[in-house]
Amino acid sequence: MIAEARLRDGTPALIWPLDPGDREAVREGFEQLSVDSRYHRFLATVPHLSDAQLDHLVDEVDGVDHVALALVVIDDDHLGVPVGVARMIRYQQEPTAADVAVTVLDEWHGRGVATALLDELMRQRPAGITELVTTITADNEASLAMLRSLGRTTVTPAGVNRLDVVVDLTQPDEPAEESTEEPAAEPAGQSPHPNDAGDL
Repeated sequence: MIAEARLRDGTPALIWPLDPGDREAVREGFEQLSVDSRYHRFLATVPHLSDAQLDHLVDEVDGVDHVALALVVIDDDHLGVPVGVARMIRYQQEPTAADVAVTVLDEWHGRGVATALLDELMRQRPAGITELVTTITADNEASLAMLRSLGRTTVTPAGVNRLDVVVDLTQPDEPAEESTEEPAAEPAGQSPHPNDAGDL
């Protein structure tokens, strides 16, 4: 299902499901991320995505337990330019819980890409998901703010510069002000979680 979106500055965009044909776009997008964005995603230095990681990030998207969406902006030549990806992956051992990730190219931070993607991802999330469970770096304030905007949130220290975050989607939290920053990489499934939902 393709959804239309408009970013904060009025830029038109489309959001659609990721498919196997997007494999190289995901690889190329990752190469454009800053070192900081990659670190926030994997809690480690990851110079390149491996073929096995791409298998997981693209080929294993099934639209049922693993939903992934790409946001594409329309440039002046009316061509689509992918600038962000969001995904949600159900935990096999905990079928009502999921990992969540939103990754945005650095030059598009602060323009509402993550907000648009996350809004649509919540509408298309896997059936039966009532809780998000993820780990972020403690200094990733934008990611934490976005997670808190989704529902009642529990945050627990999880080691040096790590936070475990649980969001109860059945209990909306107090409305939060919309963040003007994009997540440094994404709110989401860092390496301690088996789903490892990192993206673009």
